[in-house]
Amino acid sequence: MTSQPDQSTPRPASKPRTGVPVWRTGKPDAVLAAAVDFARAAVEGIAPAEQIGQHLGAKSEGDRVVTHLFESRLAGYQGWQWYAVITRNSRSKVITVNELGLLPSEDSILAPEWVPWAERVRPEDAQEDESSADIVDAGPSVSEGDELADADDEDAVSDDGAGDAPEDESGSAREVD
Repeated sequence: MTSQPDQSTPRPASKPRTGVPVWRTGKPDAVLAAAVDFARAAVEGIAPAEQIGQHLGAKSEGDRVVTHLFESRLAGYQGWQWYAVITRNSRSKVITVNELGLLPSEDSILAPEWVPWAERVRPEDAQEDESSADIVDAGPSVSEGDELADADDEDAVSDDGAGDAPEDESGSAREVD
């Protein structure tokens, strides 16, 4: 009698390679899966060749649709991957590019999730805002240096007589009603 594996114990799931997203399963189209050079050339249309690393894999997205992944060597995008989605018509050898771009992987450095300003304000931030509002409400303060400068300006106006009384065309002062 041959031994049958126990159906009640779950099988360990195969661990996906690090950095390669888990997509639809299925056998990729043989022509498209072999078109690594075509996919690389397509990605080189949007990025310099030195920013595109080694080929990481080809995954089936459906009937005659394959996504090729390439390592990104773009500064600031550690762990990201270039991708090229390619397809072809049934019984045709002509390959078409559907989509190109850059995707984050599990190892990617990503920006933190956006938080609205009202939720980011800490109590100590609000206290700083209140104290600056109190200073503005008090009005502008006049320093001693400003008082001296204002006094000098007033003396200069009264020394030359201008501004005391309006003058007529002859230059003599006239009375103001």
